Amino acid sequence: MTGVAAPKQGMDMTVTPTGIEGVFVVQPEWFEDERGFFFESYSKRRWEQHGLHLDFVQDNHSRSSAGVLRGFHFQNGLAPQHRLIRCTVGAIWDVVVDIRVGSPTFGEWFGIELSATNRTQLLMGPEFAHGFAVLSDIAEVQYKTTGFHNPAAEGLLAWNDPDVGVPWPIEDPTLSAKDSANPSLATYLENPAFHYGESA
Repeated sequence: MTGVAAPKQGMDMTVTPTGIEGVFVVQPEWFEDERGFFFESYSKRRWEQHGLHLDFVQDNHSRSSAGVLRGFHFQNGLAPQHRLIRCTVGAIWDVVVDIRVGSPTFGEWFGIELSATNRTQLLMGPEFAHGFAVLSDIAEVQYKTTGFHNPAAEGLLAWNDPDVGVPWPIEDPTLSAKDSANPSLATYLENPAFHYGESA
């Protein structure tokens, strides 16, 4: 899935591949004046013009306080999900980890600040663990998924695994009871959910 040039009809967007195959930064254009701003946060037609053919079926919305860290989460092959993440209030440090065994970037991560100000979005395939840390007093995160939530398919990865080595911008984060006990990457390898080159 790669970004291609779209015809100039109204607001467009930029789709930029990252250093990890299957992870893209999506930057919509917006119009702003003294009244405020407007932009298309998602347009199926526009996405298809960029070569992105995904059918989103669920929207999720979370609100978190300063210092909260959520992750890493994914859904396995029972209910795989592409996810499109954006922050609509405040700011977050958003991170994805490649968990495809055999991938040239297995265990590597990509991080980016998403905020209500920069309106940047992050798109990832199912084969990535996702997490974020709140940088502002409050942050609201909205994300679209191509699969429905399925508790039986939930997978977890430790936010502070030294084998991944994400340099989180906050110390002593607030975690859920579940996230405080997430398994390591080494434990994940005992029964991996995804292999490089296999369709999720």
